[in-house]
Amino acid sequence: MASLWRAAMGSAQPGPDDYDGVEFWGHPERAGWLTKQGEYIKTWRRRWFVLKQGKVFWFKESMVTRASRPRGVIPVANCLTIKGADDVLHRQFGFELSTRAETMYFIADSEKEKEDWINSIGRSIVQHSRSLTHDEILDYDSRK
Repeated sequence: MASLWRAAMGSAQPGPDDYDGVEFWGHPERAGWLTKQGEYIKTWRRRWFVLKQGKVFWFKESMVTRASRPRGVIPVANCLTIKGADDVLHRQFGFELSTRAETMYFIADSEKEKEDWINSIGRSIVQHSRSLTHDEILDYDSRK
């Protein structure tokens, strides 16, 4: 679990087990260049991001194939919020993605790109949310 968490947060290169069978190389829900702040060394690096099936992957290159290896993967089910962060970063087109453990920062190329990423990841967070377990849903239904 620790290695998956490190991979999910970008501090270690993920292994194939972290992809959950997601074919990140084809038909993404959203893909594009973003600038991401590093986890330990707080430098900004431009990376190609792919959102697919509840996971956000990033790569050094935009040519993503079956043989590509993501530099990191974030399961959106671990995410609590995504919102604009221009004021926090003191930079235009910034946004943040927060988990219980940390907040990651990104910069898009335009206001439209920023809003598109926030909306796409936000929708994915809602779709893949673990806020209610199956048992809690059954308990809620049985109270009617």
